[in-house]
Order: sequence, then structure tokens, then C-alpha cells
Amino acid sequence: MIFTREASAAVALVTLTLSLQCAGMAALISWGRTILAPDVHRIGPVRSALLMVRLMTAFISLHVLEMLLWAGFYRWFCFPSWESAFYFSAASYATVGYGDVVLPQIWRTLGPVESISGVLMCGLSASFLFAIVTRLVERETRVSDAHVTDAGDGSHGVRIRLPIWRLSNGNS
Repeated sequence: MIFTREASAAVALVTLTLSLQCAGMAALISWGRTILAPDVHRIGPVRSALLMVRLMTAFISLHVLEMLLWAGFYRWFCFPSWESAFYFSAASYATVGYGDVVLPQIWRTLGPVESISGVLMCGLSASFLFAIVTRLVERETRVSDAHVTDAGDGSHGVRIRLPIWRLSNGNS
């Protein structure tokens, strides 16, 4: 009976955590598509940095909400204060697991389940940020390649790739 209750709580919490993460990522993807639209040619280094700061802030906020979800459960069933519940949740979610605050024996499996969930959610966020950085670098490379043309052969607008040393050399 105890295992069934604990397993049901774990399934519900993981499902809610994953739903929150997916909804947050979907919102960020929708927002990111407008910023990284194909018709926008160059974002520039400052706007790229600000975009990354905004995305990191959004993901940190999303992860804090997910920790609060778990903390709410812990506060309801396990701990007498919100401080203890959030502290345990944050330590578990981040896989730190200090061990100075522990769950009651009937709920002790939830700590590792939250840790697994936290690692996976952070992995999703990291992969999303990696994809955005890759897209920003590709966009900057495309824009800089488009500016390098060979006007000497009569075919205007044909892109060629030259090494940087040839671009700086006057007789290329």
C-alpha cells in the first residue's frame, strides 16, 4: 500500500514536471521563432548576448517553478515549513542532495525520482540553449559569407569562400 501511494505520487509529480517543462519550452520556441525568423539577417553580438540572457532567465524561472511544484507536495505531506520543503526540493532537483534534511521513510523514494527528473529537465534546457547558440553562429556565418563576393569575374553576387589571410591580402 505504501509503495503504491509513493509510486502514484512519483508518477503524478514527474508527469506534471514534464508537462511544465514542455509547455515552457514550447512557449520559448514560439517566442524564439519570431526573433530568429529567416527574414532577420543579422542580430549582432549584443542582441545575441541579450537573447541568451533572456533565455537563461526564462529557463531558470521554469526550473524554479518545477522545484516549487515538488516543494508544494513536500510541504503538504512531508515537512512543516515551506523553507524546508523548498530547500529539500532544490537540493534534490539539482542533484546536490546534502542529506541534512531528509524525507519521512514512507516518501523517501521521491528524492531520487526528483533528482532524475531534474537532471533530465536541465538536459532539455541545455540542449535547447545549445541549439539556439548553434543557430546564432550559423546565422552570423551566413551573413558574413554573403558579404564576401568576387566582383572581378563579372558574375555579381556569387559567393566564394576565401581564407581570412586571402581577404586581408590585397592581391588575392
